Amino acid sequence: MSAIKYTFQIEKDDFSRAGEASSSIKKILMQVGSEPSLTRRVAIATYEAEMNIVIHSDGGTISVMIDPKCVMVLAKDNGPGIENIELAMKEGYSTATDRIREMGFGAGMGLSNMKKCSDEFSIESKIGEGTTIMMNMCVKEGE
Repeated sequence: MSAIKYTFQIEKDDFSRAGEASSSIKKILMQVGSEPSLTRRVAIATYEAEMNIVIHSDGGTISVMIDPKCVMVLAKDNGPGIENIELAMKEGYSTATDRIREMGFGAGMGLSNMKKCSDEFSIESKIGEGTTIMMNMCVKEGE
């Protein structure tokens, strides 16, 4: 199988469709016979990225590049950017509003969960422009 790429558009505050992109990615991985443990990590990481785009940005995209042993995820959003990435990476830190928290989101675990699921993780953010997160997840020995 050669690498395949998909891109999903994520809309700001679209809670009725939130989670659809990560569910689609999980289904694709299952259809191509991805290892279950890799599929699980990708599904968790893409869900967290998708929810962050819905909650904290003005919309964005999630792109996945799937090859037989690895999945690369690129999550890009439009504004507002992250002021302090080091602080944002701490478990439990969140800038979510009370409205978001009342819906059951905004626990401050998104970025740290993305990093935990990834073999490679990088984040770049510019205030007023947006944030780009790159995650690479590969089949581990013994899987």
